[in-house]
Amino acid sequence: MSMPLVSPAPAYVHLIADFVGVAEVQAQDAALLAGLLIAAASAVGLTPLGRPPVHGLPQGGVSGILLLPGCHLAVHTTPGRRSLLLDVLVPRTHDPAKALTVFARRLPATQILTDQRPRG
Repeated sequence: MSMPLVSPAPAYVHLIADFVGVAEVQAQDAALLAGLLIAAASAVGLTPLGRPPVHGLPQGGVSGILLLPGCHLAVHTTPGRRSLLLDVLVPRTHDPAKALTVFARRLPATQILTDQRPRG
């Protein structure tokens, strides 16, 4: 008699969000976005492994990442398109929506599109 394979519960939750209609000035503000990454990690209940490198890009956008124990938060902006992409990968024991809420409260957008999936 064979036993059915039982998959373990996913180890992580991956949330991605597209912010549409973000103010160009906010999408270009590296200091603001670095602060939001740190605040989002705190809201989720995770301690950063260091300060987030957040860099301005030649087209005026910003990219940054905050490494967390075994996971991350990342942000990428395109001011000319008034868009911000947020990437949240956290252990399944934490709620990635808390990170999304930090960004949504500080960066008004005309629309926020999200997708969330189990990982690992």
